[in-house]
This record gives sequence, C-alpha cells and structure tokens, in this order.
Amino acid sequence: MAADTNRNPLAESDLSREHLKNRVFLTICFGASVFGLITLAFLIGDIIWEAVYGIVEYDIDIVNFLTTPGSTIPSQAGLLAAVVGSVLLVFFTAVFAFGIGVGTAIYLVEFAPDNRVTRLIDANLANLAGVPSVVYGLVVLGLLVNNIGLARIILVGAVALALLVMPIIIVSAMEALRSVPDSVRNGSQAIGATKWQTVRRVVLPAALPGILTGTILALARAIGETAPLLMVGALVGARHVPWGPFDRITAMTVTIFEWAFEFDAHFHALAALGIVVLLIVLLGMNGIAIYLRNRYETEV
Repeated sequence: MAADTNRNPLAESDLSREHLKNRVFLTICFGASVFGLITLAFLIGDIIWEAVYGIVEYDIDIVNFLTTPGSTIPSQAGLLAAVVGSVLLVFFTAVFAFGIGVGTAIYLVEFAPDNRVTRLIDANLANLAGVPSVVYGLVVLGLLVNNIGLARIILVGAVALALLVMPIIIVSAMEALRSVPDSVRNGSQAIGATKWQTVRRVVLPAALPGILTGTILALARAIGETAPLLMVGALVGARHVPWGPFDRITAMTVTIFEWAFEFDAHFHALAALGIVVLLIVLLGMNGIAIYLRNRYETEV
C-alpha cells in the first residue's frame, strides 16, 4: 500500500511543549552568554581599578614604566624588555608558523588524495589544537635545549609558540580553502589554467581573508602564553632589552607572572598595569590585522 504523502509528520507531536523547550534552551544560552560577559567585564574592571589605584598609591610614572627594563626594586621596575621580547616572539612565531601552516593546508585540501592517511591527519590536527601549551614547551626543551644544546634564546621560544599555534593556522586555513566553491576551480581549469595556477591565482586570494583571521587568532593565543616560555627557560624580570633573535627569552606574560607572585603589593600594582599594557598591545595587533584583512577582502 502506498504511503500517505499528505500525512503531517508533526500532527502527533505536542507543539506547545516543543516551543516551551525551545524558549527554555534559548534562555539558558542567553543567560550563559550574559554571565560570561558580566564575568569578563568585572575581571577587566578589577584589573583596571587595581592598575589605576597602583598608579595613584605608588606614584607610578607610566612613561618610565614603559621605557625601563625589569628590576628587583619595584620603584625601578619596568616593562620595556618584556614588551620588546613579546614583539620579537610573535614576529618570529608568525615567520615560522604561517608559511608552513598555510603550505600544509594547501597541500591537504588541494593536492593530497582523499584516503585514510589524509583523514587521519585531519583528525590529528584537530586534536593537536587542544593539546596543553606546556607540552609544546617540554618538547622544545627536550629536543632543542637539552639534546641539541641551543641556548634559551628568542628563536627557541618562537619555535615553541610556533608549534603551539601551527595546528590552529592549518585547520583555519583548510576551512578557508574549502569554503571556496568548486565552480571557481573548475572555471579556472576550464580556460586552460593548471592546478597550481588555479590555487595560486584564484583559490588562495579568495581564501586569504579567512586564513588571516585564523592567523590573527593563533597569534593572539601565542602572545598570551606563559607555560611554554617558562619551560624553555624564559628570563623573568629581564634587566636587558632583547634586540635580536639570539638574545635571552623574555615576555610580558612571564614578567607579569613573576610580579603577581611577589609579596610586595607594589609589584601587584605593576602586574595589573602590565596586564593592561598586554591587552592594549593585543588589541592593537588584532586591529591592524583585521584592518588589513578587511581591506584585502574589499579589494578582492
């Protein structure tokens, strides 16, 4: 007997109950979002309040704070060495991770065959993105510092951070490449372009805004990491400003970490002020990168 095609599949369901479930679920999601935003606002407000209180209470000169390296004396401690170290670390992290990450994504999406090996690699990349950051620090410590004997320099810290963010860059770049319609590829090859020409001149420019977004998020995570830098021997309270890749590792997160565990309340005020500086640097980097991404997307 033929099936009744006019039968309503929702006729026997209680729609009022389903609507109630839907409203409850939306309320829970909205409440969770508001709770997270309120918690974040209180946290940032507390940090800013402690930083302002420290400036007033301990008469902290912000210009001197930003132009002075670290010190064991709180009235003479500054953040210059840590800021320069963080900028160098992020720069070399981007140099190491961006090219390798994007190249890997291009190969896996555009050239690699669809078999068990590539599917296994895809799954492992997603798993690697969730590995704790301290693990990458231990790997670099064992391979580069203990076995090869490299010094605890900026390049070693950049390698640790590059390993940390590379899975994020690869996964985001793969998703950006997959978002480009196949009709674009087929049209390019139909007019005589080779596979590589299609990828280089058609697919990659279309996917570049998404690739830059993933890179921005990855570098934002890198600049806020402390554990892998401590594992490879980052210098806390650096008294000398690192000006090159072969200088000793130091970073804002490591310096803030040290100040936060000092007994002197003056150091706690410096830590809060350092967090504010870190947030400003992070927002500035993201703003510049987002501006470049949007400008490129508009031109494309």
